[in-house]
Amino acid sequence: MTKTKSRTEVAQPVILSIDVGGSHVKVMTSDGSTEQKIESGPSMSAAAMLDAIAPLLADLNYDVVSIGYPGPVRNNRAFAEPVNLGSGWAGFDFEHSLGKPVKVVNDALMQAIGSYDGGRMLFLGLGTGLGSAMVLDNVAQPLELAHLPHKKGRTFEDSVGEASLKKRGKKKWRGHVFDVVEQIKAALQPDYIVIGGGNVDKLDELPAACQRGDNTRAFEGGFRLWRDTSLIV
Repeated sequence: MTKTKSRTEVAQPVILSIDVGGSHVKVMTSDGSTEQKIESGPSMSAAAMLDAIAPLLADLNYDVVSIGYPGPVRNNRAFAEPVNLGSGWAGFDFEHSLGKPVKVVNDALMQAIGSYDGGRMLFLGLGTGLGSAMVLDNVAQPLELAHLPHKKGRTFEDSVGEASLKKRGKKKWRGHVFDVVEQIKAALQPDYIVIGGGNVDKLDELPAACQRGDNTRAFEGGFRLWRDTSLIV
């Protein structure tokens, strides 16, 4: 009689996703915890952020951490200071401070990964600024399109960011969004575009070939960073 070898199931690590934005910092774990958040803002440093979310994390059990950071990331750390937060982020050692293995990626890339459904996808995040990323056949690539020139001396972010919405009103802002999306689409030729971020709800209609994003997909992106072995970041 041939004996069947027993297989030992390897427990999946519990993942903490931290989504850092210019208005809020949101946290959730992969074991079914509910979303929790705090306000951020232009004076918040990396250390201050960790202090502020410490009460939210006190009752959570997690093994590893994903952080979506609103700026460029290199070698698993913030590479430059964020535009809409305070200083003290570039080079900050989150792994040392949290005492857990940490993966840091651009915040738009984390939501893009969570929204990805194959092919050549462009993600644009309408929030305090303009986030952008692409996933090309499972290869995830952050982009920095926000500060490219748009028109009349304005950048893309100047035209479609939160400040533009408040200054110009919904009608003009929506027109700028459609124009910016068309320009970026023409340059990058994606199969489809996911528009997310806090201000996507201000769009009654979407440009052609666009899908409405779900901001909670940022958490799923953080989970996929540890779970999806086919993903190249």
